[in-house]
Amino acid sequence: MRKIGCIIEDKSKSVILPTMLNPKKLFLLDAYALIYRAYFAFIKNPRINSKGLNTSAIFGFTNTLIEVINKQHPSHLAVVFDTKKPTIRHIEFPEYKAHREKMPEGISEALPYIDKLLKALKIPKLYMDGYEADDVIGTLAKKAEHEGFQVYMMTSDKDFAQLVSENIFIYRPRNKWQPTAILGIREVLEKFDVQKVDQVIDLLGMMGDTADNIPGIPGIGKKTAQKFIAEYGAMEDLFEHTNELKGKIKEKVEAGKEIGLLSKKLATIITDVPIKFNEKQLRIELKDEEAVKNLFEELEFRGLILRVLSSKSNNQVEKITKEKQILKKEKGIQMDLFSSSIIKNNVKKSHTQHKIITTFLEAERLIYQLNHEKEVSVKLGTTSTDSFKTNVFGISFCNIEKQAYFIFLPHNDLFPLLRQLFENNQILIIGNDLKFQIKVLTQNNINVKARLFDIGIAHYLLQPDMRHDINTLTENYLNYYIQSIEDFIGRGKQKKEIETIDYEDLSVLYNEQTNANWKLYHIFKKKIKEIQINSLFEDIEMPLIKVLAKMEIEGIRLDNERLSKYAIVLSNELINLTKEIQNLSAEEFNIASPKQLGNVLFEKMKLISKPKKTKSGQYSTSEVTLQKIRGKHPIIEKILEYREIKKLLSTYVLSLPELINKNTRKIHTTFNQTVTTTGRLSSINPNLQNIPIRTERGKKIREGFIPNDEKYILLSADYSQIELRIVASLSGDNHMLEAFKNGKDIHLATAAKVYNIPLDKVDRTMRSHAKSVNFGIIYGISAFGLSQNTGISRTDAKKIIDEYFDQFPKVKTYIDWLIERARKKGFAETIFGRRRYLKDINSRNEIIKAMAERNAINAPIQGSAADIIKKAMISIQNEICKKQLKSRMLLQVHDELVFDMHQDERDVLRKLIKTNMENIVKLNVPLIVDLGEGKNWLEAH
Repeated sequence: MRKIGCIIEDKSKSVILPTMLNPKKLFLLDAYALIYRAYFAFIKNPRINSKGLNTSAIFGFTNTLIEVINKQHPSHLAVVFDTKKPTIRHIEFPEYKAHREKMPEGISEALPYIDKLLKALKIPKLYMDGYEADDVIGTLAKKAEHEGFQVYMMTSDKDFAQLVSENIFIYRPRNKWQPTAILGIREVLEKFDVQKVDQVIDLLGMMGDTADNIPGIPGIGKKTAQKFIAEYGAMEDLFEHTNELKGKIKEKVEAGKEIGLLSKKLATIITDVPIKFNEKQLRIELKDEEAVKNLFEELEFRGLILRVLSSKSNNQVEKITKEKQILKKEKGIQMDLFSSSIIKNNVKKSHTQHKIITTFLEAERLIYQLNHEKEVSVKLGTTSTDSFKTNVFGISFCNIEKQAYFIFLPHNDLFPLLRQLFENNQILIIGNDLKFQIKVLTQNNINVKARLFDIGIAHYLLQPDMRHDINTLTENYLNYYIQSIEDFIGRGKQKKEIETIDYEDLSVLYNEQTNANWKLYHIFKKKIKEIQINSLFEDIEMPLIKVLAKMEIEGIRLDNERLSKYAIVLSNELINLTKEIQNLSAEEFNIASPKQLGNVLFEKMKLISKPKKTKSGQYSTSEVTLQKIRGKHPIIEKILEYREIKKLLSTYVLSLPELINKNTRKIHTTFNQTVTTTGRLSSINPNLQNIPIRTERGKKIREGFIPNDEKYILLSADYSQIELRIVASLSGDNHMLEAFKNGKDIHLATAAKVYNIPLDKVDRTMRSHAKSVNFGIIYGISAFGLSQNTGISRTDAKKIIDEYFDQFPKVKTYIDWLIERARKKGFAETIFGRRRYLKDINSRNEIIKAMAERNAINAPIQGSAADIIKKAMISIQNEICKKQLKSRMLLQVHDELVFDMHQDERDVLRKLIKTNMENIVKLNVPLIVDLGEGKNWLEAH
């Protein structure tokens, strides 16, 4: 641990702790820096409420605000904003920040709510026309310091380093790359490699600042600027001593004097803004709890309601803290003041009545009663989330609101009772993640025949972009919090075995969950009916649960010996590539280190003049970056090859054998039904959807997947161009329909039409371009996208796309119809009614709207293909069971199904699969399935 001013930073935990309570501690928050940061933190998975509002920025900003108040305990606080009025910087240098993109709608729509939040929390919002937030913060920081305050400027903006003093600090919030940190004088001097804090302005003035479009002295980078500052002290002193410089550097400095001095002025934070420092105004006051509650309910921040309104007075906080400490001693539960279940349950409870059953006679009586009910909510009490390793210690039931039962019995007594309930095909079983429970029951000789209603999957169909865990659903739909198992057993290194927890506590936990599922069932059942997706839910998603459970239990064998040999081959290739790369760069370095690689490529080798940098300040060496400069130097090709091999080794060749189950000697992936927004399945541990197939090295991974034994052979069944067939059928385009109905090569036929030549005149390049367009239309491809994919010019790409739509006019009409329909309805829809909501389809931001339009095209096509293969899986599995075949369905990967085919059943299984897959749905073109067999997956595919 080390001392930073009056702050201690514990690097092992990345936590900032005050060493003493300072009665005058002011936090000044840079509003837009924090709002933008919050918005982009959720950019890949934005938070959208039921009204379609993007609440990412509001939620992230609110969390940050709560965290700093409750962890740093400031006595005074303000949030400082920029205004729309131009500042002196914009007047003197019109290009200042001119490159910045227009504010995203997700932020502009959030601002009124952030204003309401600050008003409700009674936190002052400060700004001054003609000045930036930086200037207001700088002025207030200096004035507050003069009044005896310790000041913390909360921002990630490096410009604020120039203001740091003995009592003014930068409070840098944590992000993906760095923990929370507080920068004092010593940290600033180390970070910028200067001798005095005010030299930060000289550094920024010399090197410029791309974030603010400050040019700096042309040709002077960070290292040169630091060298000049070390030698001359300030920029003005440098210009007075240019006679000591030589060559081109002298020319650059002398020529850049005017722009350099302007850059320094632009980088200087103004500290004499005409704004008063009102100590009383900035003091943290009691919040308007009713206003906070109303705002959070409107935004659907139900979890935050519990956190922010959990303590109404100091007495209650003290009481809760004592309760928390007592519970922590008794149970060993790790809790935070704002996330503890004690506080949450003090706010609002479910008021469920709990009954624990510990005798066989009582349990038998309850099961008998439930077996004559139409529906019941259940949850198995298990010791592990691994269905192959878990033990069952009990089960919770609920079929009446606010009443739940937990049977706590040894599994030898429990399973015979459960058999009659779960094998009753007249009853509806309600739960969340029912597939896991089915797998556990199946491995204990219980054949689940009951009908199913999975709460998580139901919510996935209703709101595919949201989270589907029971805690989130309870907060959002029932407006109360229930505990999770982690509240009892902890997380990470502090995690305890569930067997150490008192069974009465566990019974309450499970009963709360089954009761919540019972209530959610009635809400979701109604909503599913309202939007008419009953068939999608009942005929596809629910039957699929049992199919996937069988596949996961079955697993697939791995040829460990083959993979071990392949690991040696790839490792040797890595060694050779490492030597080649280091020879080409004339330097030994760690190729796997992005920082070292970036320095070699862009500082030493200077492959491009203005290399892109990441948010952490390193040179970007991402796949996209390297692909753009692929032809610049032979080293790039070698690096990409090195990365491919490294990924194959770490992700598959070395990792797959570690996942082999010791008892079954197979790997058992887990298929997810609620992850992708299009309806496709995904898989984890291992992720089989991403096993490479395009490269020769990647293909060899599939050689490692083998049949059960010599009596079996792997069979692959792959839909041929299913998404294009869906496009042809739904668009009704005559040319596409004709090509598919007559069994023509669709890409060849497309090329002939686009280039207006006979089929026999189409060359490989033409067919390749046509193929790119054919598959590109599914994703709303643009001329730029086609140009990137094919290497042709954007002009030629546009001509090809225009000609394509001229030749296939109904495809264009269909695409336009999909977009227009999505604009009116707010969602895209598959042929089976699966929805993907598109909140940005009418956005004023063209980039965001274009992305939504691409999803409006893709979702109905890709989603329909996903639904078709799901229906085929259910139908095939039913036939396999009916015929009592030894063959088994093992894997589903995109449009392909993989089977362990018993060689005695070859003809029966091939016919069964082909018939079911090709006739599962009637389109205007035939569905074609390609079958392949082999001693491993690669041979079969």
